[in-house]
Amino acid sequence: MIFLVGAGPGDAGLLTLRGIEVLSRADVVIYDRLVGDGILAMIPETAEKIDAGKIAGSHKISQREIENLIVEKAMSDKNKNIVRLKGGDPFLFGRGGEEAQAIIKAGLNFEVVPGVSSALAVPAWAGVPPTHRDFSSGVNIFTAHDKNNLIPDFNDATAIFLMGVGNSKELQKELLERFSPDMPCAVISNGTTARQKIIKTPLKNLSQSCEKINPPAVILVGKVAELNLDWRKNLPLDGKKILITRPAGRSEKLALMLRDAGAEVVIMPTIKTSVIKNSLNNKNISGYSWAAFTSVTGVEAFFELLRDTGRDVREIGNAKIAAIGQATAEALKVHGLRVDFVPEIFDGENLALGLVNLIRNEKIKNTSYLLPPNSCLLMFRALDGTPEIAKIFRENKIPYDEICIYKTDFVKLNHVPKFIDIIIFTSASTVKGFCASAGPSRVQKAVCIGRQTAEEARHCGFADVITAKKATVEEIFTACVNS
Repeated sequence: MIFLVGAGPGDAGLLTLRGIEVLSRADVVIYDRLVGDGILAMIPETAEKIDAGKIAGSHKISQREIENLIVEKAMSDKNKNIVRLKGGDPFLFGRGGEEAQAIIKAGLNFEVVPGVSSALAVPAWAGVPPTHRDFSSGVNIFTAHDKNNLIPDFNDATAIFLMGVGNSKELQKELLERFSPDMPCAVISNGTTARQKIIKTPLKNLSQSCEKINPPAVILVGKVAELNLDWRKNLPLDGKKILITRPAGRSEKLALMLRDAGAEVVIMPTIKTSVIKNSLNNKNISGYSWAAFTSVTGVEAFFELLRDTGRDVREIGNAKIAAIGQATAEALKVHGLRVDFVPEIFDGENLALGLVNLIRNEKIKNTSYLLPPNSCLLMFRALDGTPEIAKIFRENKIPYDEICIYKTDFVKLNHVPKFIDIIIFTSASTVKGFCASAGPSRVQKAVCIGRQTAEEARHCGFADVITAKKATVEEIFTACVNS
């Protein structure tokens, strides 16, 4: 994927959050001389760094060579992230439009990450407002480095108007006194959101076109409106607003994948988890044949409790380790524990059924395996977690103990977006938490991580419920794309 990233005017604090996200994952960075030192310092150590101003430290690269370099790097490995890092904003005198045209001609996808333009930021930084109600009601921005003239013809300048939809008739009338009736215009409403709408129109039809959209909108008048550099049209989730309900700190990877695919992503946790203090106090965790973990949160809570009580993970002795899914297994691996069992389907029911089969097979090999009763299985789980796990163990006469080491509470939502195309639920509790505050009425689709979560979504009134094939971030993403 190619990213045309605006680095802003220089100060690292003015690089956008999206710019930071993209730069942190860059495999190749082609940068300009105007990019600030603090931003250059953010480039990953592993990334290939190319100064677009020089080749081998001496010769300057032409614009055509830069465009060819971008395409060449992207074509050499389509799994790599190629970042073209440009000072200011890539589309404002940054020749990003030319680079976008070259990328489109090569048949490649790209994303434009707008940057804070020096045209507005530098005066503001110096305490000089470009507009002020008492002195100036507008600003045109020109370059003194025009390819044809030092000072370009003002009539060729692009004019941009904010908050002009309501006055479009008067605006059109005044513009027609300066420009041709066929001057290209673009009206862009709800820009950068899933509800973005673009209407291209000649100036003579501007007012009529404005009647077809709702504010807020930007009106652009100028020959550049003829260009078609729509980099989002090939992204599978363009035009979709997706709400992620996972607890805070659990959504970053999925959010990045969805944004890269064009979605407008809103991270809105509907539940929060907290460790149950003293839950391990005076609890014996030794002598069990199996220790099972039902979530990443459970793993983190377990080790936090061990640290707080001065205890050691060696207390579980030779117990084999079971994890509900791959993410939980990876969390245990971080703490040096190798996982012996992960079910093929990542949910509590399949975890329990798999452990039942494993314990029965071990019992056949060792007739005294289940004696004494407390030496079989210990579960570390959430308070009020899914009851299916315990039910399966009881029905199959598997002696087990459980310790509830964390709890889940609902988060009261202060604001719920008016429109949501897809909402992602990763547990039944996230469904309950959302519906407790908002209800499902505004949501078109619900993508759920497993059967139990999907059942809860249907129970709460969601009509269009999609279940990911596996309880992984990758499969949730795939379900959103295919929905």
